[in-house]
Amino acid sequence: MIEEEKSLNFIEEIIEEDLRNGKHDGRVLTRFPPEPNGYLHIGHAKSICLNFSLAQKYNGQTNLRFDDTNPVTEEVEYVDSIKKDIQWLGFQWAQELYTSDYFETLYDFAVQLIQKGLAYVDDSNSEEIASSKGTPTEPGIPSIYRNRSVEENLQLFSEMKAGKYKDGEKVLRAKIDLASPNMHMRDPLLYRIKHAHHHRTGDAWCIYPMYDFAHGQSDSIEKITHSVCTLEFIPHRPLYDWLIEKLEIFPSKQYEFARLNLTYTVMSKRKLLQLVNEKVVESWDDPRMPTISGLRRRGYTPASIRNFCERIGIQKRENMIDVSLLEFCIREDLNKTAWRRMAVLDPIKLIIDNLPEDHHEVFLGENNPEAEDGEGSREIPFSRELWIERDDFMEEPPKKFFRLGPGLSVRLKHGYIVTCTGYQTDENGHVTEVHCDYVANSKSGEDTSGMKVKGTIHWVSAPHAKEAEVRLYDRLFQDENPAAAEDFKSSINPDSLHIIPTAYIEPDLSNATLGKGFQFIRLGYFTLDEKYSKAERLVFNRTVTLRDSWAKVAKKG
Repeated sequence: MIEEEKSLNFIEEIIEEDLRNGKHDGRVLTRFPPEPNGYLHIGHAKSICLNFSLAQKYNGQTNLRFDDTNPVTEEVEYVDSIKKDIQWLGFQWAQELYTSDYFETLYDFAVQLIQKGLAYVDDSNSEEIASSKGTPTEPGIPSIYRNRSVEENLQLFSEMKAGKYKDGEKVLRAKIDLASPNMHMRDPLLYRIKHAHHHRTGDAWCIYPMYDFAHGQSDSIEKITHSVCTLEFIPHRPLYDWLIEKLEIFPSKQYEFARLNLTYTVMSKRKLLQLVNEKVVESWDDPRMPTISGLRRRGYTPASIRNFCERIGIQKRENMIDVSLLEFCIREDLNKTAWRRMAVLDPIKLIIDNLPEDHHEVFLGENNPEAEDGEGSREIPFSRELWIERDDFMEEPPKKFFRLGPGLSVRLKHGYIVTCTGYQTDENGHVTEVHCDYVANSKSGEDTSGMKVKGTIHWVSAPHAKEAEVRLYDRLFQDENPAAAEDFKSSINPDSLHIIPTAYIEPDLSNATLGKGFQFIRLGYFTLDEKYSKAERLVFNRTVTLRDSWAKVAKKG
C-alpha cells in the first residue's frame, strides 16, 4: 500500500520555492525568539515545533535568541526554564544568542538612521505621542521635535546613552509617515530610557531598543532566512522591511501563522502571571497551568505535545482548538507506553472468608499489554484481605450493576472470581468491610469453574499495599473561552484539584521513577510529582482520565 504523501503547509511551500530559486544559497535558518519574562506555554510549543521542525526537514538550523530588551520584567530563572523546556521537547538549538549581544550594533544602526535623517529624538511623553498619532482615518500631528537637525539628534541620543536623562524623558523615533494607514508606520518608537539592572549587561546600558527595532535587525545580523511569527505581527511587517531596507542589511523576511488558541485555557502571559501572583495556582509549573513545565509535571510527554502540534497544523487564520485534542494525544501516547498498575483511591476492605488468614500467593501482570512483548511483567501479591474502591460495592445495587453487592460476583483483576456474602457498617451506616468467598478453580488464565461474570474490579493486597498521596487534576477553567469573560478568573473550576492524602498502591509502584507514566487500572493515567514526591512519601499526579469526562458535560450543557 502506497502511503499518501502529506501536503505541505504554506510556510513549507515558501521554503521549497526559495530552495528551487537558490535563494539564500540554499540555506534554511530559523529562530525561536522568546522574551525571558515568564515560562513557556503550549502556544510557544507550537512555535518551537514549527521552527525547529522546518529546519530539520530542510537540513537547516535553528537559533535560540532571547529577546532580552526589557530588563524590568526579565529574569535568569525564565532563561533557564525556557532552555529546559526546549530540550525536553526534543530539540537543540544551533546557537544560544541574546538580543543584548547586539546592543552595540543596534545602537550603531540607530545612529545610521539619525545620520540619514530617518530618526529623531522626541521629548514628548507617552500620552502626548499617543494622542498625536491620529486615528486609522485621520493622519497624525508632527511632533514639535520632528525637525531637529541631524547634529542635535546625534548629540541627544548620545546623551541618552550616557544616562543624562530620566526614564520617559526622551525617546528615539523613526521618521516615516504620519499619514500612513498603518499606525505602526507613524513614527514608531525605536529606543526608550530604562534605568534598570539587566540580567546580562548589568548597568552598562540605560537605553533599550523597542521590539520592532531589535527584532528584524537581530534576524538580519544572524542572517535568518525565514523569520516565523504569529498573525498579530502582520501590521509590524512593513516596519520590519522598512528598517532592513533603510539600513541596507541582510534581507531577512517575516512570515506569519495563526497562534494557538485552546479551549478552557488562557494563554496570555499577563493572565498566567496573575494566576501565580494571586495564588490561584501554586506556581508557573502547577500541573493545571498550560505551561510546558506544568504539562511536564502533570505527566504529559514530549511526544504527545509534538504530535498535538503536528495534528493542529499551521494556518493563516485564527481558530480555536479543542483542548480535548491535546488530551487525546496524551492518552494515545500513554496507552502505548504507560505501565499498568493497580491503585485504590477510596478504599474499603474486602475480606475473603474462605481463604486462610495467612494465605499468600503471587500473580503475574504484564507491564504493558499494548506492547508485543508486554514489556515484561511484575509480581502482584495476593492475600485474604484486599483494598477495593468504595464505588465498586453497593448495598442495594440496581440492575446492570456488574460489580459487588450482596449475592453478586465479580472477577478480581489477574485473580479469582469472588461472590459477596455480606458486609459490615459503622455506627453511621457507612460500609467498612465487604465479605466474599472466592471460587477456587477460577483463577485468571486457568479458570475451569465455568462461571461467567460481567464485571472485573481492581484491588490491592492490604498487607502488602504501600501508601501514597494522589492528586486528581482537572481543567482549571469551566468555561470554554475564559479569556473572553470580563473577569477571566470568574470561571475558575473549584474542582480542578482534589488531593487524596492516603491511597493504597501495589508495592511495585514504590519503584516508580520520575517521568514514567502509569495507567492506574480503571482510574486514569498518573505520574510521580517531580516537586513533592519523595522516596518516603510518594505523590502521584493524574495526567488525564481514561476517557473524556468533559464530553458528557458539554453535551448536557
